Amino acid sequence: MAASVIVKDPEILSGMPVFRGTRVPVKNLIDYLATGETINAFLDDFPTVTREQVVRILEEAGAMAALETIGPGQVINISEKDEE
Repeated sequence: MAASVIVKDPEILSGMPVFRGTRVPVKNLIDYLATGETINAFLDDFPTVTREQVVRILEEAGAMAALETIGPGQVINISEKDEE
């Protein structure tokens, strides 16, 4: 299993989640995308982050979004075939 792309270390930005090997907060990517900026613009402004890191974070976020939490300990998978 590959190492996580996200690192939380109290010695780096007081424990804010950052891209591994950088001091770039993951929140910066979310903020860029939320305001309509492109991944390319983000990468231009934060050259220490790789496209592969961004893609992995978005893939993981998508996988998490595909799960809907019903209650403590109860999770159901929402997918297109469930809607048929």
